[in-house]
Amino acid sequence: MTEPLKTLSEHGCFGGVQTFYQHDSREIGLPMKFSVYLPPQANHGRVPALLYLAGLTCNEETFMTKAGAQQYAAQHGLALIAPDTGPRGANVPGETDDWDFGLAASFYIDATEAPWSTHYRMESYLTKELLPAIASELPIDPQRVGIFGHSMGGHGALTLALKHPGLFKSVSAFAPICAPTQCGWGQKAFSGYLGADNTDWPKHDAVFLMAAKTSAPYPGGILIDQGLADKFLAAQLNPHIFEAACQAVGQPLIVRRHMGYDHGYYFITTFMAEHIAFHSQALQGN
Repeated sequence: MTEPLKTLSEHGCFGGVQTFYQHDSREIGLPMKFSVYLPPQANHGRVPALLYLAGLTCNEETFMTKAGAQQYAAQHGLALIAPDTGPRGANVPGETDDWDFGLAASFYIDATEAPWSTHYRMESYLTKELLPAIASELPIDPQRVGIFGHSMGGHGALTLALKHPGLFKSVSAFAPICAPTQCGWGQKAFSGYLGADNTDWPKHDAVFLMAAKTSAPYPGGILIDQGLADKFLAAQLNPHIFEAACQAVGQPLIVRRHMGYDHGYYFITTFMAEHIAFHSQALQGN
């Protein structure tokens, strides 16, 4: 962090505290916002944490206000961390007009192509800056961190977990973009952020990252929930491709498919309790 955390607002919630922060990011080069829920157990020492990555058009408030996760985090003694989905105010031409999915659709990667590469450095921001800074300033145990996310954030959760297994001890996702090199959203983002030459695209695709493993990186399993009424399922999400990659390397994977559920937060909140419990078991054995 180049500057201390600035508290924007603070709210009592299920015996803990929900706080929204802003800081000046050295990796992004712009102010960034994020939110943290500390459960009541944090009053007595460091607690495990879950990093949640939101999807397209969301921000640092979306998960905390819509997912209903704090009550389960309080029960299990887990902190919740939700960053914004990408830079704000980068003033890159086409940042909103040329991208169907809108502002700050960072795909949680470090862009290599100008002009995006100046500010769109979300992988480095999350792994090298935000998590270490939070662990240094808040009662969070950096040795017990899990990651999960939704849609673009589900892609981010899967890929960052596979790239940084020493940092993230557990991983799950809601309706993730499982194979971005094989869908329109991913191809459009990668073409802009990484360039038209797709040689390096697989480095940011969970299918290729899993296929490169020689053994299961998460022997305790990976959990994915997917709604079958999700209008993006066939064209953009492709969980079956990731399933095949996991099977090939012996990675335990649970993909739960649910009739009648779509892509939104009504779906996410329905299964949030199971995801919190899944991570709690992995991070603290309960």
